[in-house]
Amino acid sequence: MEKPTHIIDGDLPEDEPFSLINELKNVGRSVVFALGHWQLLLLALIIGALLGIGYVWIKPVSYTARTTFVVEESKMGGSSLASALAGQVGLDMGSLTGSSSGMLAGDNVLELVKSHSLIRKTLLTFYDSAVSKSSLADVYAEAKGWKEKWANNNKVGRRIDFPARSQKMGRTEDSLLQKIINEIIKSDMQIAKPDKKLSFFELVVSTLDEKLSLLFSQRLIKATTDFYIDTKTKRLTTNVNRLQAKADSLTIALNRKTYSTADVGKTLLDGNPAYSSNGASAEISSRDKYMQATIYAEIVKNLEISKTALIQETPTIQIVDDPETPLKDNKIYWWLAAIIGAALLAFVSGILVIAFKTQPS
Repeated sequence: MEKPTHIIDGDLPEDEPFSLINELKNVGRSVVFALGHWQLLLLALIIGALLGIGYVWIKPVSYTARTTFVVEESKMGGSSLASALAGQVGLDMGSLTGSSSGMLAGDNVLELVKSHSLIRKTLLTFYDSAVSKSSLADVYAEAKGWKEKWANNNKVGRRIDFPARSQKMGRTEDSLLQKIINEIIKSDMQIAKPDKKLSFFELVVSTLDEKLSLLFSQRLIKATTDFYIDTKTKRLTTNVNRLQAKADSLTIALNRKTYSTADVGKTLLDGNPAYSSNGASAEISSRDKYMQATIYAEIVKNLEISKTALIQETPTIQIVDDPETPLKDNKIYWWLAAIIGAALLAFVSGILVIAFKTQPS
């Protein structure tokens, strides 16, 4: 039905001004018209309910493992104290602590957890070594139905396995493992920071196998923690090991020099006073011992400062909430799916009926 128009001074017709009441009346008339075709709407309700139930029937159930952890960075106050102490002995702690460790600070942990190398390392661990030699990647591909699909594929044509702890794989296995990793990052794993002001992170893993979700979540956090701490403290750890090796070698050399000095002193007491070489040997031995002792003291002092800095610079990753079995399943109740399916299809059918009514004849 066309809206009435007004003619102003012989000009072009002008539409009726917009009225909310008129629009509501039009909507009401359209709804009444759609309800007049109740047989069609009833059929849509029945078909929608059946489709909802069928969706629940064919959709596989997934299990979600949720892990919350907190990352505590090193304290700058401790580094400043270490730098002040080191400055007194001429040691530059700024170069030892290494500002490059900031590459893993803050929200960069989010990207680190999604690293292909860490996920690959996690997937190539045993699913249950006491029962079988299958890896997490094997169980994931089996649950997805991909192994059977690959075996029947013309390009693959054989069963593909991903041995746990394997360092090298064939081109086909490596390509399919990359597919698994990409699918996990895209659909099955989420890492987020619930509160931007806090250092809490939440890892959510959902797979078709309950134990797989649990093991993958725990082992991925473990691999990330080890890599994170090793990277943050690598330079300091290397420096501590180097100073420790020097201290150990100087300890052995100083002990030998102590015994040598004692022997020279004994020779000096028993020697002929007419020979001056005995006194010179004793003085040289004592001087060498003093120099080695001085160097050893400085090395030990620097070693202790480096150990203190290493402790202060080592970050802490603490698990706050660990996933507990039984894990939450993502199964939809059949009655809820039936209601949603019926409502959606009935709504779409009503819209189509109204649209067909308003089409010009």
